[in-house]
Amino acid sequence: MSIRYLHTMVRVQDLEKSIHFFELLGLNEIRRNDYDQGRFTLVFMAADGQEECPVELTYNWDGDDGLPSDSRHFGHLAYAVGNIYETCQHLQDNGVIINRPPRDGRMAFVRSPDNVSVELLQKDKPLAVAEPWASMKNTGHW
Repeated sequence: MSIRYLHTMVRVQDLEKSIHFFELLGLNEIRRNDYDQGRFTLVFMAADGQEECPVELTYNWDGDDGLPSDSRHFGHLAYAVGNIYETCQHLQDNGVIINRPPRDGRMAFVRSPDNVSVELLQKDKPLAVAEPWASMKNTGHW
């Protein structure tokens, strides 16, 4: 038996906002397919050099009232980052709420515009504990 990972799909309500969010994380659009007959668009986004591990954003043109208000049943997406403090600061500077700050220099959680939980993990060893992150409280849930 053989198996190969293809992608993770998340439904989105505002395609441009979701694309912008994942671009802030460092992902780029690698493929887009519009399906006139089915009235939906699929946008695949991945980090440079990791095109084999995309996130598929599924956008239904006529809306998607069936989206749950809390995507925790999905779990989360996880990405390793080169510097968790710089990544969180970049996201925060661009209006993204840091739901679980990297108080430990190792792990943070944010949410996409569609409430998808995204875990950010420091690549390799945790960074030294630093402010303002060490004192920052959780916001919402993650």
